[in-house]
Amino acid sequence: MRIKVTGRQPLRGAYQASGNSNAAMALVAASMLSGAPVELANMPDTVSVGVMLEIGANLGLHVDEGLPGDGRITLHTPHITGRGLSREHSDALSGTLLLLAPILARRRHARLSTDQSISRLSAHLAALRDLGCGVSIDGGVIDLRAEPWDSREIVLEQTSVTATALVCMLAAALGERTVILNAASEPHVVDVLRLLEGMGATVEGVGSNLITVHGRFGKDDLGGAALAVSPDHIEAASVAAIAALSGGRLTIEGTRRRDLRLIARVYERLGLHISLDEDAVVVPVHDRFEVPNRDEDVDVTVESAPWPGFPSDLIAMATVIATQARGTTLIHEKLFNNRMLFTDRLTAMGAQIVLCDPHRAIVVGPTRLTGDYVDNPDVRTGLAVLAAALCAQGETIIDTAEAFDRSFAGVLDKLAAVGAHIRRAEL
Repeated sequence: MRIKVTGRQPLRGAYQASGNSNAAMALVAASMLSGAPVELANMPDTVSVGVMLEIGANLGLHVDEGLPGDGRITLHTPHITGRGLSREHSDALSGTLLLLAPILARRRHARLSTDQSISRLSAHLAALRDLGCGVSIDGGVIDLRAEPWDSREIVLEQTSVTATALVCMLAAALGERTVILNAASEPHVVDVLRLLEGMGATVEGVGSNLITVHGRFGKDDLGGAALAVSPDHIEAASVAAIAALSGGRLTIEGTRRRDLRLIARVYERLGLHISLDEDAVVVPVHDRFEVPNRDEDVDVTVESAPWPGFPSDLIAMATVIATQARGTTLIHEKLFNNRMLFTDRLTAMGAQIVLCDPHRAIVVGPTRLTGDYVDNPDVRTGLAVLAAALCAQGETIIDTAEAFDRSFAGVLDKLAAVGAHIRRAEL
């Protein structure tokens, strides 16, 4: 799908943030740890969540979606009916890896087939081995076996959201006491831990990098629970930047202040100011983006870091903001390889960017961006490309635009409702 975007159209009104798609996928997997019903509210209607529910259904998950559009679903998995995740399922999206937890917890044996490199799973497999799980690899097939444990203390090789959620789910179902060091602490990890608590586990250190899970093994099984999915802080922060870059004034509702405080501080260093209420973000009109005076050679440095640091998923958006900020900005993506390569799209639109290496770029601003033809590189940088198009002069055609619906529920329609000129053009 292609979309045509006309830039410099100020956004006005109120925008409703959706539930966090990554959290929703993890909560689907966590719900399957129990044979009792689990109720989830504020569920985002994204492609990723739909795929997760479909794969879960193949494993015995029953889904009651309730009233259309109310974001409430009831999940019930009386039995896990399979032990395997096929290549089609495992390669569909990374979140399907979390389904290993309910399979191992309730069937004790799981098989994962994948066409992707096993090396991308090294941190996750190391964590499973540290929990005492048997791991056998033959080509692209991984066989896993799990047994209950009394007490374990593990250190995650990476501060990985997926590895943390996977370990915590298994700990709640199979362990008596499990200590996890170097755990991820993102809002979507907190959602998983809150659901596990509701299901009967005891969790210490929620929201920190040191988590202790007291599981239910040897006691009553994990039970049912209810939880509302947290708002998507990446969507909220991205839309706030888009509103400011378009010259608009916007209120983003349904947010959570504590998830946006550091992001707002980094934005402020780039001359983008937002006001944070407990459940809303207010974006005023920005005539210009003035970077505070600095004595260093580079006016501002923006670096990604594990949560609660600045999220890697907003590094591309920070780069777009820097193209409109007065001064020089060093953007440093410390966590993932090759995420800065998308800057060639911005350069084609007129940005002054020097790509130092796959992790660092120097941005000189402000520069006027002009519309161009660009492809949407991936879901992580897609909103940044859209932000560039909405602040550029003229029309921009964005290809592969279906990626927006993968992780952000109805984001194009919601932006259009507050004034963005976006037209869909099917190929």
